[in-house]
Amino acid sequence: MNDFINIPKSLEKRIDALADSARTIKHTEHSLKDIDAQKDRIKQALKEQDAVLVSHYYVDGVLQDMADETGGTVSDSLEMARFGMEHDASTVIVAGVKFMGETAKILSPEKRVLLLETEAECSLDIGCPIDEFSAFCDAHPDRTVVVYANTSAAVKARADWVVTSSIALEICTYLKEKGKKILWGPDRFLGEYIKNETGADMIMWQGSCIVHEEFKAHYLEDLKKEHPDAAILVHPESPASVVALADVVGSTSKILNATRELSNKKFIVATEDGIFHKMKELSPNKEFISAPTGGDGATCKSCAACPWMKMNDLDRLENVLKTGANEVLIDETIRKQAEVSLKRMVDFAKENISADINVTGDT
Repeated sequence: MNDFINIPKSLEKRIDALADSARTIKHTEHSLKDIDAQKDRIKQALKEQDAVLVSHYYVDGVLQDMADETGGTVSDSLEMARFGMEHDASTVIVAGVKFMGETAKILSPEKRVLLLETEAECSLDIGCPIDEFSAFCDAHPDRTVVVYANTSAAVKARADWVVTSSIALEICTYLKEKGKKILWGPDRFLGEYIKNETGADMIMWQGSCIVHEEFKAHYLEDLKKEHPDAAILVHPESPASVVALADVVGSTSKILNATRELSNKKFIVATEDGIFHKMKELSPNKEFISAPTGGDGATCKSCAACPWMKMNDLDRLENVLKTGANEVLIDETIRKQAEVSLKRMVDFAKENISADINVTGDT
């Protein structure tokens, strides 16, 4: 068994096919009057069903606004799950992707958790099947298994720790100091970033995010020359050559905080473009520029859009409220095992991380 596993070509093709399929999804065009009426119906249904909407930063801005307007949250996947767990609502509705719904259910087993779209996947999740990943772990029994939050409930159940991008450095440093060798999965770029920063002994599952892996360092350098006063903000799921150009590297939460805290008036942002909605809301007088995913001759020079996140819309939200469709169900044995690795991270954060550090940022 190798010290890393490349994703099989057949699985890469499946990821590409699913992503292409997601891109073909058509959304119904509504007038502003129709949208307002639809939002009113949704707000009423949320109240009637004792439901709360939790939305990720990467979904459409209208859903982010709906979550804010109805007492929900717009945040990272773990914070979405924690918010749902701590909220009084008996139903949690997740505007995001499949693993986010599962994470919400892991932490709220007694609640009904509904996902807007069951076909909304994640390339990191798809690219890390439990059978193959478990075999990789079994081949290295001396290693502590640490997995990123962008994984299935079954993979989380196989892990010793679940981490988010904003606390992975601290946890891997802790494990290194304890003399632990780490088996990391699934994002190889985030894993290499952590390995370089901490010096920990790590072997990698070779997964990647289909959005972040497309950022191009050469064209980012060119863009920086056009905007020399702009700060470059990069999510660590990006290639090392892109991370090396960053003024700030971090999770969605850290990147958002940087746009408010830094004095720059311009920012070049290397993460999924849904985050621009919240950035513009928080800093309306600043300019945000998408980092390039392609160069000269490309049909799109900045195509940082997750096709699965874009499947979420108001129509799907209204439909799950009407029908109760897309309920997230997890085998209880798997759920309990996954809860252990998730709560290990949460407990570590409470005990070791100062209160001013956001530990919920993941994707």
